[in-house]
Amino acid sequence: MLYINGTIVTINENRDIIKEGAICVQGNSIVDIGKVALLTEKYPEEEVTDLTGRVIFPGLISTHMHIAQTLLRGAADDLELIGWLCDRIWVLQGNFSAEDGEVAARLSIAEMLKSGTTCFLESMFADRYGFDGLAKTVEESGIRGCLGKIVMDVGKYATEEKKMMHPGLVETREQSLLGAIEMYEKWDSKADGRIKVWFGARTPPGVSDDLLKEMSEASKSKGIPITMHCAEVRADREFYASVGHTPMTYCQSVGLLGEKTVLVHMVHLDDNDIQLLRETGTHVAHCPTSNSKLASGFARVPELLDAKVNVGLGTDGAPCNNSNDMLQEMKLAAIIHKATHYDPTVVPAETVMEMATINGAKALGLDKEIGSLEVGKKADFVAIDLRQLHLTPSFDPISTIVYTATGRDVEMVVVDGKVLVKDGKLMTMDERKIIQQATKHAQQIVERAGLKQVIKGRWPTL
Repeated sequence: MLYINGTIVTINENRDIIKEGAICVQGNSIVDIGKVALLTEKYPEEEVTDLTGRVIFPGLISTHMHIAQTLLRGAADDLELIGWLCDRIWVLQGNFSAEDGEVAARLSIAEMLKSGTTCFLESMFADRYGFDGLAKTVEESGIRGCLGKIVMDVGKYATEEKKMMHPGLVETREQSLLGAIEMYEKWDSKADGRIKVWFGARTPPGVSDDLLKEMSEASKSKGIPITMHCAEVRADREFYASVGHTPMTYCQSVGLLGEKTVLVHMVHLDDNDIQLLRETGTHVAHCPTSNSKLASGFARVPELLDAKVNVGLGTDGAPCNNSNDMLQEMKLAAIIHKATHYDPTVVPAETVMEMATINGAKALGLDKEIGSLEVGKKADFVAIDLRQLHLTPSFDPISTIVYTATGRDVEMVVVDGKVLVKDGKLMTMDERKIIQQATKHAQQIVERAGLKQVIKGRWPTL
């Protein structure tokens, strides 16, 4: 297939943007990329898709999200974090069934695909959600998924002694760590390599030092990557201080730091923490909407980038973002640090574009395969039609993508060479059925959790 006449944002080493560009896809890979005139002459027998007026860019990569939580969108707005988590989100999640988990997976993946996300890292999929259902949904939908199975053995949160995890979510070492290894052996590299299985550790002290050390050793011996929330709120930093550590010295003490680890949020860091991240090649997932909505604070992204720490971007879960739209996340990532640093030049649009593509690919260990549009890489890309009022004029496609476009502007999504979204419509999933099932299951979860009278708007509904 030849995709022709688009403006191609390659994110290659030179960061080339090709006007009147063309991409030749054979199988699941890009075999050629360049000017239309040259490629149409070289490949006269290829079927052609005309993308005149479109900007084409690498598929977006979300380095942090919670699949199950999409069923809880809008169920815990405007609450402080501890109450939000312990009294609302954990109670709801503790009442999930495996069928709910699969319905949530369909809803999340459908939303991600339609808004241009082609690869994601699920952070902590609980045993009760049904990992097989998640993996099957990834396989059937065509998306690329790194699936973090939760690892935990304690029901605590940070320094909170009176607030415990809902009993329906508490797992043992055998359920979590050994269960994750079992899922790795069953699902890793399935779906033509689109599925990767990760360890998704809970935040200490929700997981013991001994289990973290055991997980870290298993990670090294089996090659299973790790993701973990870290230093998200002040209470996290207080916990690390209570055991004689900063966030990163603690992570170093249990073997977490390294090139196969993605640490999430990372709001409350000192300069030494940032240096340890740089020295160990540990990756960071930045979630500005979640950090803002939950009032967690502002991650030191400009300082992390200056230190050459690899920073990707993630949407986090729907209850603390209300959206899985990476394009909206990109805009906030580009804006928020200008305000906190009183400097409009920090974290420019080009940097955010890298965070959402090639940086994300590096964090997931997939930068040889995805994250840029280059010969030999997988054919994962997105097209947006610029011929719309709110996208006109477009002097610079990067500015348009980062500051103006949203997921609703995505017209085409290709993953592994297959068209999964065409003319803004899902090709591998039944959108109407997904909406119907998600609405039904979300209501059932709220009822089982006994929160029907709590989860509603604050203003009277007549």
